[in-house]
Amino acid sequence: MRLARALLTAMLLGGCAAPDVEPQAPSPAPDRPSASSAPAPAPTPSEPTPSPSGSPTGPAYSTWELGAQNLPSRPDGFGEVRPTPPSLRVRRYRTTDLLPPPPDGRFSARIGPVTRDVRRRMGETYAPGCPVPLSGLRYVTVTFRGFDGAAHTGELVLAAREAAGVVSVFRALYRADFPIEEMRLPTTTDLDAPPTGDGNNTAAMVCRATTGGTSYSAHASGLAIDLNPFHNPYERGDLVLPELAGSYLERGLRRPGMIGPASLAVREFARIGWSWGGDFRTLLDYQHFTATGR
Repeated sequence: MRLARALLTAMLLGGCAAPDVEPQAPSPAPDRPSASSAPAPAPTPSEPTPSPSGSPTGPAYSTWELGAQNLPSRPDGFGEVRPTPPSLRVRRYRTTDLLPPPPDGRFSARIGPVTRDVRRRMGETYAPGCPVPLSGLRYVTVTFRGFDGAAHTGELVLAAREAAGVVSVFRALYRADFPIEEMRLPTTTDLDAPPTGDGNNTAAMVCRATTGGTSYSAHASGLAIDLNPFHNPYERGDLVLPELAGSYLERGLRRPGMIGPASLAVREFARIGWSWGGDFRTLLDYQHFTATGR
């Protein structure tokens, strides 16, 4: 189902302008997801043996090969929900740079128009008839801290009126060393990909309906962000998204990249008037922050 694929795309993939925000002509980046692997204990039969990497004193990286194993589809179009693979229970990957990282390691951000190149890369995640015109959106780049401890550059498409406030949130997260695995534009390739249940892309703009509904979601207007969706999954009934992220429903077991009620991410988004999906009543959407309450 197209609605199911669109929701998973947002998961791959779930104020005042600041002095270090400046207009930008965005740099192009490939239409592909990033993935990395590194050493860990002996793999299970479903986890291929990785090539050794990392240092003896550094963190252990997950060995699961991302995007390699398609899940059977449920009648609703989502993938079959399965137990979290052992090496994803404390998920940690290096970030592959699709955009140049900040040369000095300091936080930086830029807000610019959605250029022709950015629109091309967005593909079918935007179309005529979406609730906001391209002129009402902005292409935003921000520095984020990876699970590898390094500084990286991420990209989002956001509602123009919210862009500066969102930048201030990511500035605070960077200064606090909150880790983010990946932050790139969702693409048509993501929409068309079969479910693998292991995506973890922090993303904003995807013109789609609400899960299981027909009205547009806040993502369709650039008014919502899904942050580390694997570490902060969506749960409603027997549906978990991403489908392999069930271990992260154990919210009392705190692991890097998770969001809790008193966490900095919740406080910072609340500061700019956004609400958190972990406070929803009819479902739990721990990855989701929204300017509309939806």
